[in-house]
Amino acid sequence: MDLAVAAQAVGLFFVTNIDDIIVLSLFFARGAGVPGTTSKIIVGQYLGFGAILIASVVIALSANAFLPEGAIALFGLIPLLLGLHAAWHAWRHRSDDDDDDDPGKAVAVWTVAAVTFANGGDNIGVYVPVFVTVGTAAIAAYALVFLVLVAVLVLTARFVATRQPVAELLERWESVLFPIVLIGLGVVILVEGGAFGL
Repeated sequence: MDLAVAAQAVGLFFVTNIDDIIVLSLFFARGAGVPGTTSKIIVGQYLGFGAILIASVVIALSANAFLPEGAIALFGLIPLLLGLHAAWHAWRHRSDDDDDDDPGKAVAVWTVAAVTFANGGDNIGVYVPVFVTVGTAAIAAYALVFLVLVAVLVLTARFVATRQPVAELLERWESVLFPIVLIGLGVVILVEGGAFGL
């Protein structure tokens, strides 16, 4: 693998995925104390990012536009709806949050995957032009580097979420922050993509 291509892939990955550390940290906070949380988040992140990567490669290798213009922005509906659902659930169970002995909430693989994919609309927008300008071998190198870095991203988010001050903050405010971050993410994706004429 060409070191220049690898370095470019590392830079591109971190520029387009640094915001995932916040979302993944909230997933870790949500699932704190629940067995299997880390493995579910890793699998969900790989599924979601894998879908982003496949979409980017297919679009880049396709002679015609694969998605209609503006369709990627509609992915913002996924975190928006998940955030509204989480907010509704937090509101309904607001009196239950006072019990410190309760374990965290189970984190679903599909939820992590859906949020990762929805948050990746900008990734697709960045990866496609890069993939169009490089050869097939370079695309494969980018994909390999990206897939290795997904694990680094998840482990970094886990590290951040388990630092004592951060963990205490996330534990206290997770039921508020989780829906706010998802709703905000959805709105940003919709607005930046110009969905619904926003």
